[in-house]
Amino acid sequence: MISEAELIVDRRKLKRRVTFWRILAVLLAIATIAALAWSQGWTGGNQIARVRIDGLITGDQKTMDLLQKVADEDRVKAVILRIDSPGGTTAGFEAIYDAVRRISAKKPVVAVMDTVAASGGYITAIAADRIVARGNTITGSIGVIFSMPEFSKLLATVGVQMEELKSGDLKAEPSPYKPMSEKARAASMELVMDGFAWFKDLVAERRQLPMATVDVLSDGRVYSGRQAVANKLIDELGDEGTAVAWMEKDKAVAAKLPIRDWKPEGSGEGTGLGFAAADIVLKSLGLQGLQEAAQRAQLDGLLVLWHPAQ
Repeated sequence: MISEAELIVDRRKLKRRVTFWRILAVLLAIATIAALAWSQGWTGGNQIARVRIDGLITGDQKTMDLLQKVADEDRVKAVILRIDSPGGTTAGFEAIYDAVRRISAKKPVVAVMDTVAASGGYITAIAADRIVARGNTITGSIGVIFSMPEFSKLLATVGVQMEELKSGDLKAEPSPYKPMSEKARAASMELVMDGFAWFKDLVAERRQLPMATVDVLSDGRVYSGRQAVANKLIDELGDEGTAVAWMEKDKAVAAKLPIRDWKPEGSGEGTGLGFAAADIVLKSLGLQGLQEAAQRAQLDGLLVLWHPAQ
């Protein structure tokens, strides 16, 4: 039979155990809160968002949703656009340009160019408040292209002829099944020049350059980062650190803020804001060129795209 003294001793031991676990739980809670605060840079979650603009761009809905979230997130105090893109569709980059300008109305945006930020990639850059590039970054390529295949000789060789019934001379023109008519060529060129004028107006407005200067720079050529600085197409040479230093100096953004990657929903590592399918597999097999060709074949409409002929 347990004596009263033994019961008192047992109760005291149990009480000490309970007290120990309570203290341990409190310490763990404090440690968890401290770890979360540390991971957020002791800034209450405030951050600089890093958004990557990679590959061929079409202005897909996931991209637009991501840019809107970045614009609306109060914890994001500034944005770094890391651009590595030769371009894409004109309408796609128009959408991205407008989205970046909406972000800029709320918080500073700096474009940091990587290997290539040409054509549509350059359109994205000029939407930012500041443009930084490396000396050997490929940029520029101010221009618009409208290209299509023409299979009439191949079809004639295999004995195939396409018949068409259409409501007007320019319906479905230019056609891949026959040589382009002068009327179709003229109409297509009007479309190209309309997009070209829009592109040049953006450059003149955002870079504060006279149109006469823009006309000279807009012959479709690409520029190195050093040439782009000399021609005032970008602001300075540097990297992401250069972008953060400018934010701190000119926009009073704390340089100690952590930089967080923001990605479209459902995107995996290696996917950009344009085409993502099979990128990793094809690169591992050394078939990047095949992937790029397949991507370009899917692009319809006017393109703001640079790529050297292979």
